[in-house]
Amino acid sequence: MNSFAKTSLTLLCAGAASLAQAVDFDDTARVVSVAPQYERVNQPRQECYTEYVNVQTQQRNSLGGSIVGGVVGGLLGSQIGGGNGKTAATAVGAITGAIVGDRMDNQGNVVTTSQQPVNQCRIVDNWQQRTNGYLVTYEYRGITQSAVMPYDPGQNLRLRVSLAPVLR
Repeated sequence: MNSFAKTSLTLLCAGAASLAQAVDFDDTARVVSVAPQYERVNQPRQECYTEYVNVQTQQRNSLGGSIVGGVVGGLLGSQIGGGNGKTAATAVGAITGAIVGDRMDNQGNVVTTSQQPVNQCRIVDNWQQRTNGYLVTYEYRGITQSAVMPYDPGQNLRLRVSLAPVLR
């Protein structure tokens, strides 16, 4: 093949390739409608409040009755018997006196009821509705199309139009 034929063939292929390339350009379409698209999202939150609860308290036992009863019982027990019996009687008298003295001193304990504040917290659902896009319906050269977009385009929509021949 000679150089003229090679050059001609190269130019012919380059010309055909340029005809088969796509053409891109910007244009505008008329917006027919825009509908916001929503989603429900749960963002739980903590809710706290103060609750009042009844608390019962009992007066504390005192040791005064036990001490006085033990001393009096010990003195009375020491008056009985003699020798080792006297020591045993003193010990029994002190123990008995302590028990009797404690019961007498603490028999009238008062139980009081009061209310105390208690903080209570719990997690509650917090459902919110958010816009996650817009369903835009537009018309371009007599054809109606729809697309979901992240924003509301207004009355007109800028389009990128791409034309390419169909090769068979």
